[in-house]
Amino acid sequence: MNTSKTSSNNVLNALMGLCVGDALGVPVEFTSRKILHNNPVTDMLGFGTHNQPIGTWSDDSSLAFCLAESLCKGYNLDDIALQAVKWYSAGLWTPHGNVFDIGIATSTALHKIATGVSPKTSGGAGEYDNGNGSLMRILPIIFYLKDKPIQQRYQIIAEVSGITHRHIRSIFSCFIYCEYALLLLNGLEKFQALQVMQNTINEFLRANSVLDDIELNRFHRLLENPIDDYEIRPIYQYEEVEIASSGYVIHTLEASLWCLLTTSSYVEAVLKAVNLGEDTDTTGCVTGGLAGLYYGFNDIPSTWINAIARKQDIFDLANKLNGAY
Repeated sequence: MNTSKTSSNNVLNALMGLCVGDALGVPVEFTSRKILHNNPVTDMLGFGTHNQPIGTWSDDSSLAFCLAESLCKGYNLDDIALQAVKWYSAGLWTPHGNVFDIGIATSTALHKIATGVSPKTSGGAGEYDNGNGSLMRILPIIFYLKDKPIQQRYQIIAEVSGITHRHIRSIFSCFIYCEYALLLLNGLEKFQALQVMQNTINEFLRANSVLDDIELNRFHRLLENPIDDYEIRPIYQYEEVEIASSGYVIHTLEASLWCLLTTSSYVEAVLKAVNLGEDTDTTGCVTGGLAGLYYGFNDIPSTWINAIARKQDIFDLANKLNGAY
């Protein structure tokens, strides 16, 4: 069992964890790994890429908070989509009242919803619609799913991802991430959680034909179940050069698990994530959510938390969602 947690409010652990990781990455988004190796991020910074004040979080956290806000009232896909549209059009859950960063797939999907398209069909479902825009915001759903059977967990994750990203690869990336996060939420040690996640999902795949062999092979480094002749190694045995940090959903998923599993604290995990370069805010956010769940709120430096925009609003949201579930 993982006994390192120091906050009983797991929602706060997750929400502040992802937000701080996001804010660490915002100033250096799109910076190359080579540049960050020579000048690594070691503390919370301001301005940089998006010219935002210190402690500013991006669309990643905004949309996670919109999801959390909706879940306080129960699960309603239309309402989740509506909250996201309110962020896009009216600045709901923005750090400073304006949207300064949004992915093309998310923008396209939210525009469709705003014009009356159902959130069940709004998300892109093509091969090239597999950015990390649903993975970055999905974590709060675990608090609703924690007592649900796996078939229901999968279906709801598919719906929530599908608001913006409806391709099976994005959906299944969110599913793997949430299944792993749920195990951390239940107190499993992080390496044990990896093994249990793999066993659970591989069993699910044997019982449900949701991935063809081509798609299944894309997850071989995470599930260790290759169809073709891939080398089987645990994700934490990969070298940094083998871990990508682009905006592609599988890259972000692999990087987040790798950063958590190859470090021993919240600080180490999120700094390792951000210093991978490229999509730094999202890799930081997705890693930070897991690290926050695993290590707890008190493992996040207080100076970083105090720098976060709308800190008290995030506390209030976490307490509200924690009370709801």
